[in-house]
Amino acid sequence: MTELVQISLPDGSVRAMERGSTPLDVAAAIGPGLAKAALAARVNGELRDIGRPFECDSELALVTVKDEEDALELVRHDYAHILAEAVQALWPGTQITFGPATDDGFYYDVKAPDTRDPFSMDDLPAIEEKMRAIIAADKPLVREVWTREQLIEKWESEGESFKAEWARELPEDEELTVYWSGDPDAEDSWLDMCRGPHLASTGKLDPQAFKLMRVAGAYWRGDQRNAQLTRIYGTGWLNKKQLAAHLTRLEEAAKRDHRKLGREMDLFHLQEEAHGSVFWHPQGYRIWRELESYMRRRMDGAGYQEIKTPQLMDVRQWERSGHWGKYAENMFAVPDMVPDPEAAEQSGAPLIAGDSDMMALKPMNCPAHVLVFKQGITSYRDLPIRLGEMGCCHRNEPHGALHGILRVRQFTQDDGHIFCTEEQVVDEVRAFCRLVDSVYGHFGFSYQIKLALRPEKRFGSEEMWDKAEDELRNAVREAGMATEEYGWEELPGEGAFYAPKLEWHLTDAIGRTWQVGTIQSDRVLPERLDATYIGVDGEKHRPVMLHRAIFGTFERFIGVLIEHFAGRLPVWLAPTQAVVATIVSDADDYATEATAKLEAAGIRVTCDLRNEKINYKVREHSLAKVPHLLVVGKREAEEGTVAIRTLGEKDQTVTTLDEAIAMLKDAATPPDLRP
Repeated sequence: MTELVQISLPDGSVRAMERGSTPLDVAAAIGPGLAKAALAARVNGELRDIGRPFECDSELALVTVKDEEDALELVRHDYAHILAEAVQALWPGTQITFGPATDDGFYYDVKAPDTRDPFSMDDLPAIEEKMRAIIAADKPLVREVWTREQLIEKWESEGESFKAEWARELPEDEELTVYWSGDPDAEDSWLDMCRGPHLASTGKLDPQAFKLMRVAGAYWRGDQRNAQLTRIYGTGWLNKKQLAAHLTRLEEAAKRDHRKLGREMDLFHLQEEAHGSVFWHPQGYRIWRELESYMRRRMDGAGYQEIKTPQLMDVRQWERSGHWGKYAENMFAVPDMVPDPEAAEQSGAPLIAGDSDMMALKPMNCPAHVLVFKQGITSYRDLPIRLGEMGCCHRNEPHGALHGILRVRQFTQDDGHIFCTEEQVVDEVRAFCRLVDSVYGHFGFSYQIKLALRPEKRFGSEEMWDKAEDELRNAVREAGMATEEYGWEELPGEGAFYAPKLEWHLTDAIGRTWQVGTIQSDRVLPERLDATYIGVDGEKHRPVMLHRAIFGTFERFIGVLIEHFAGRLPVWLAPTQAVVATIVSDADDYATEATAKLEAAGIRVTCDLRNEKINYKVREHSLAKVPHLLVVGKREAEEGTVAIRTLGEKDQTVTTLDEAIAMLKDAATPPDLRP
């Protein structure tokens, strides 16, 4: 009698299949069209190869191109393997390491043979051609289970020292898998060590839906003490149309690059003398000041009390908070400079005494805010207490991770901490959700809200985490935002070590997402730093501490704004809101008078009286992204008018100077100050 397994499908039906059957067999039984379309399968929730047999009764969901997230993960994983296969086929002796899928493609780290230079951009066309040949060959991708000893022997015998090193560290009690590209017995078959899953064959990929993008240096296992490798990056998609759309987005993103626009608009610069810190120029710092004033008004209106706390604190404070144990490698520590007079006299320079304490530059503001909260005795009647700070922080980010002003070492947060009772948490988080919605609306952003849940390594009890996660979840529900419209999603394992958090992911003008705002519900830090309030029962109780930010950091938010608006900032944020430019020198006096009136009305304006042609002036101020250019000549001077050229518009408008001032004054009013 044939043994059967019961396969439950998403529509509620159940199919009895012979043991040893595969998801592909189920797809074929339903219909040949589905068998052709099926790329992989979710078996009891696990993503698997379409041809991997069922081991027992199972729940099955077939994956097709309509399941885009899973499908893209699969094809990018396959492109990475085919990339490595192509490189080894073209240059025998190349050693391979690892090649994962990424958010928009894939990469593979390889080491060129000793007989040639490291791989370069010049090699990419040949690699692409070979990859397409492998795809056209429609080679089956075959999964096998090996022992650790088999893996070690295989890689050592072929001179794959990196793979052999990794194989020696694999656990013996886990299922270790390899994938063949091609029939294992065929001469042109190729093998890689991989968990999978993969598509059924290379021919399932679209040969026109990938492109190799660039090469970069990388170190084996990310350690600069190890061998240097070449990382070959590619982008991979389900079809040619998706690839073309992605390349168009990249082209548009390059035009919007905040580093390029920052130079053109003279906003800021970065240099090696202060690696990872920003030199703000007057124009760039004007944007900062406008944002800071805006956020200060919003925080004042929401009941926050602004404070200022020290940059340096004793390392022992960070040990008590738990940050030193979890975060020390990302902190800048400095000695408390206790001079050693005798050594200083001998060396001619101040030296540090052996018993000097260590201080640390703060990477976040929260422990300092707890210390402010702890001053004096706090009653339950005082809660909630909302503390805010435009707090400057430092984090020791790796050099390779720094990126313009989007990721820096010195940054300023629009930081805030709410100390409240457990009964107040949901109300406070709900109010914050509405505040965030208003702020992002003023900048024209749509967003998604995600709940990052407890990580594997964390402080606190399970009961504490259950409560904190439920509070955040319930607050978003009560705010009416835990819906598909707001992109509500829960992210297992992505919370901080001390608290779950809500994240706001902004969507910019070209569809990219940026994680910016956050609020976290924390019971760990008040416990570790002994924060208490006196409850209604006269006893001491721990407050809940809500960590929150809306901009995140000013540096990153300004970078996002520059790229979102392609430098064409709203008039109220623009460093220079208008330029009065003359056509002829006869209009100089009138231009100077008009500029003075605009300044008196509160408009950030400059006057361009240079002896240059007007088309030159228009191009220059357009490049600087000045929103409005007020052109005046002899006629305008005689009639008391201006010709307004608005950035991005072809036609100009002639109006009286008074009307122009009223229009600009209205446009320059921050959105929170409008009626």
